[in-house]
Amino acid sequence: MFEMLYKRYGSALDNEMRRIVASQPNQPPDFGTMLGYSLGWVDAEGAPYHQATGKRIRPLLLLLCAESTDGNWHSALPAAAAVEILHNFSLIHDDIQDDSPIRHNRPTVWKVWGTANAINAGDALFTLAYSALEGQTASVTPQVALELWRIFNHTALELTRGQHLDMRFEHQASVTVDEYIEMISGKTAALLAACAQMGGLIGSGDSTRAAHFAEFGLNLGIAFQMQDDILGIWGDPGVTGKSAATDILSRKKSFPVLFGLERSERLQAIYRRESFGDADVKESVAELDAIGAQEAAYQSEQHYYQLASAALDRAHPRGDSAKWLRQLIEELFKRTH
Repeated sequence: MFEMLYKRYGSALDNEMRRIVASQPNQPPDFGTMLGYSLGWVDAEGAPYHQATGKRIRPLLLLLCAESTDGNWHSALPAAAAVEILHNFSLIHDDIQDDSPIRHNRPTVWKVWGTANAINAGDALFTLAYSALEGQTASVTPQVALELWRIFNHTALELTRGQHLDMRFEHQASVTVDEYIEMISGKTAALLAACAQMGGLIGSGDSTRAAHFAEFGLNLGIAFQMQDDILGIWGDPGVTGKSAATDILSRKKSFPVLFGLERSERLQAIYRRESFGDADVKESVAELDAIGAQEAAYQSEQHYYQLASAALDRAHPRGDSAKWLRQLIEELFKRTH
């Protein structure tokens, strides 16, 4: 499924993103290498890199939603480039804040060039995302353009708010499931909601219809993050591209962990330890297995997946792109079960 979508959309999307990144004057070669590295185009020496560093799920979602509302997907390329560049800004900063050394099976930007340079590269991508969105104004009405800017601005703030809550929860003694949902609604789901809403709005020009796409994307994002929480504990690092120990080592309050902390005094005691190493990780995972945390997370994931499907029905996508949109979602949720 992904191969088919890349064949249809990938080259045009990549060209649009490369055009935006290369459009800035007086760009030092090493600075361009950092940006290209973060987007998966080059290695740390600036040589072309040809291995996968992400599926471009977010811009593909936007393009599919645009086309499924009888729009011309080519006209939505600036917005698609904008959301993918914004996403990669957030990844660079998240990796610094989470002390993550590996992403997509290679060192993170801060591990290669240091924290200060990585912050600067992330800031550059944040700005370039807005430069990309500027190009969208040529193909939509002024009213739609203003609505797109509003959605994008709100989403950028939601990403940072969600990341703040995520980091705060690492040191907060007690976190409720509702607080967890609020956090992932910003950190993960907000951008997927924006992609679906922006695509639907560009394609149809109808704010009401686009709102149904937003609801679809929001619930999809919550389900997707819950699935990612499962992979963060039980996933294969060779498939996910990141260490399976990272979420436990940082004592993140993911859904499986919250489920476990509510039910296991033993897990509470483990998480109160001042030092936390590999043995503690293994003990934590064993306790989560014993109380059925993985299955509980999967059931919650499915709940939000069903909400997403119902909202998508209300958005009335049409044509082959609607079929591909549903197939893409099914493909995404094959990662754990």
